[in-house]
Amino acid sequence: MGKRCAAKRRDRGYGLAQPNPPMKTNVGSYDAGVRFVIGCGVLFMSVNGWGWWALLGLIPIATAACGFCPLYRLIHVDTEAWEEAHEAKHSAHSPGKH
Repeated sequence: MGKRCAAKRRDRGYGLAQPNPPMKTNVGSYDAGVRFVIGCGVLFMSVNGWGWWALLGLIPIATAACGFCPLYRLIHVDTEAWEEAHEAKHSAHSPGKH
């Protein structure tokens, strides 16, 4: 394969440079931490009498582990981008940088 074939493949989206990857992370670190704690709490309720309904606690744990929430994608929420913007805004004013 030459450079020409590789360029054609990249243009079709088969290469690594895809403009919109199917599972871009949209759950920030604080959001993931809260999801994990809430998911563990709900999962713990399965031991304390909630039965099979408490297995729904696996959903926030899974979304925290993956860093992707399908519901956030549907409603166009991206807490990871919010965190990055907040860090970029506040790191420029830190006293250690000149």
